[in-house]
Amino acid sequence: KLFFTDYGNAAKVERCDMDGMNRTWIVDSKVEQPTALALDLVNKYVYWVDIYLDSVEVVDYQGRKRHTIIKGRQIRHLCGLAVFESYLYTVNSDNHSILRINRYNSSDVQSLARHDNAREIHVYQKRTQTTVRSHACEVDPYGMPGGCSHICLLSSNYKARTCRCRTGFILGTDGRSCK
Repeated sequence: KLFFTDYGNAAKVERCDMDGMNRTWIVDSKVEQPTALALDLVNKYVYWVDIYLDSVEVVDYQGRKRHTIIKGRQIRHLCGLAVFESYLYTVNSDNHSILRINRYNSSDVQSLARHDNAREIHVYQKRTQTTVRSHACEVDPYGMPGGCSHICLLSSNYKARTCRCRTGFILGTDGRSCK
């Protein structure tokens, strides 16, 4: 799945398959400007920052179990969000400080460091990615991912795929080659 935020005409947090199909709103009320987003892949939770409401909130992958992690002035101007173990990590764009927020106890907020022009944060940890033995976009014997001549996108699950073409090309009737 692909998770993303949108605060155009109607602010929302959404998810869809990697090929863009099955687009679903998981949050579409009491949200104004959702920006940074992070996933808890183990427990299947979506965290996001709303910069207008000065809040960090969470829902499960289906949009249920919504609650506010932290809200108020102390978390103004947040950008970037990462989750690891019991903490959320984010960047304050005003003073470029990196904050650590306990996602189970919002009174535990610490400023860890300052980095000029910091705007994004990521946690790289092998345990955060599940291992998939095989998937539909693996390179075939001819060197084409998923048998697609240009772009292979996972579909509704890791065993299904959709082929797409680069700009200026159209997908052939075989659903794999681009012309």
